[in-house]
Amino acid sequence: MGREIGSTEYTRSQRTRYRRVLRRNLDLFETFLDTAEFVDEGTVGVELEMNLARTDTMAPALLADLLLEDLDDEQYVHEIGRYNLEVNLPVTRPQGTGLRELEQELTEKIDHADAAARARGARVVPIGHLPTISEELFADDEWRAPGARYEALETTVLEARGEEIYLSIEGEGKGRGLDLTFDSIAPESACTSMQLHLQVPPEQFAASWNAAQAIAGPQVALAANSPFLLGKRLWHETRIPTFVQALDTRPPEYATQGVRPRVWFGERWITSMFDLFEENVRLFPALIPESREMAEEPLLTEGSAPRLHELMLHNGTVWRWNRPIYDPGIDVPHLRLENRLLPAGPTPADMAANAAFFYGILHSLVHERRPLWSRMSFEQAAEAFQQCARWGLEARVRWPRVGRVRVADLLLEQLIPQAMEGLRELGAEPAVAEHYGGILAERARTGRNGARWQIDTVTSLELRGASRPEALAEMTRLYRAAVDTGEPVHAWPVPARQRS
Repeated sequence: MGREIGSTEYTRSQRTRYRRVLRRNLDLFETFLDTAEFVDEGTVGVELEMNLARTDTMAPALLADLLLEDLDDEQYVHEIGRYNLEVNLPVTRPQGTGLRELEQELTEKIDHADAAARARGARVVPIGHLPTISEELFADDEWRAPGARYEALETTVLEARGEEIYLSIEGEGKGRGLDLTFDSIAPESACTSMQLHLQVPPEQFAASWNAAQAIAGPQVALAANSPFLLGKRLWHETRIPTFVQALDTRPPEYATQGVRPRVWFGERWITSMFDLFEENVRLFPALIPESREMAEEPLLTEGSAPRLHELMLHNGTVWRWNRPIYDPGIDVPHLRLENRLLPAGPTPADMAANAAFFYGILHSLVHERRPLWSRMSFEQAAEAFQQCARWGLEARVRWPRVGRVRVADLLLEQLIPQAMEGLRELGAEPAVAEHYGGILAERARTGRNGARWQIDTVTSLELRGASRPEALAEMTRLYRAAVDTGEPVHAWPVPARQRS
């Protein structure tokens, strides 16, 4: 869904033809996957989605159109919300000081966008959910960024669902959760993430995807940064249920029947990348049935890999938390694993540490003699993902050879050291692994990730007499000020609960 499209409505005959062509794409991809040569350089990449907030109130600032004109840089692009901004960082490598350079690049990109935002009375806030979002923001279409692909996405999701979008998310206490309906997919725009890409050879893709799925729970617990939405304190990583429900094309009856959601963890370990593409085609009807002819894109060009327009577009409308990516490239194609479960923020140091954990633990797990996913069921991995999104570092999970354990202890005693050893094996300088391992270990030891800091800060402000809206606005202001320091979130101070 990153590419622009030419239409927002499609006929029944277009949908029928698209289904046939999509299956032909899949057959071609299976043959190509077995015979072609792919680039295998192990490069990594990052996409960062951010929020725009007004300097005076910290409320969402609908300025993305103007800001992109001011920036005039193709690395900055629209996201679905007019108060969102996305930046695509240059491809890099985890070897040597690559992750230090990633942190510096994140700092520069955030600062550059923030300077442009300040000139228009706003700030750039890297966070999972902007805490000051209100229901009023979604009352009309002003929230949505321009672009046919966003309009088409909303139209097709609502048509497939046949009724309004319903958000039901448990909160901090009985009766304090979220229970609202919307006549648009607007809540999806509240979900801003940091997406990590890893280039993977075909023969290693299944192991890499299985490893990413197995570790998804601890990964999201370590990085959780989205505890507030529409004034409610909900999950530590509320992006997870919000994204699932905001793009749910199923009416409740279909969900009861076991129809899969389009934002999906999955249901089994795989043996090939093709398994995922085949599932996508077999289980999910097309949302955006735009043919390559409509997009004016050829299937084959001399001397290059097949473009597979329909298959790639369809793959972009099944939102797996770990998504397979086929990129035909210019000369030689490549395959990527796209890790989509991390929230944005808090600081570049935190985000680089999160990347260090992911790339390091994946390398270690893929090369284990007895793979982790052979020692745990897929249902166990899915349960850990849900528990860690709900409770963050306070979650308890079932883990092979350990039993039921507090995830912060599992991270501190086993997974963070294993990830940093994997990072060193990848070729990262020992000092780099030690630096980011230290940030992650302190986060797990103190229990203070972005979500915990937000919760503690709002609680302190409310105990000092602030209302929930006042506390959320002030917390967001303090959050942005802390980002300016560059200090990782475990070192951020929390306001005293009593005025001195």
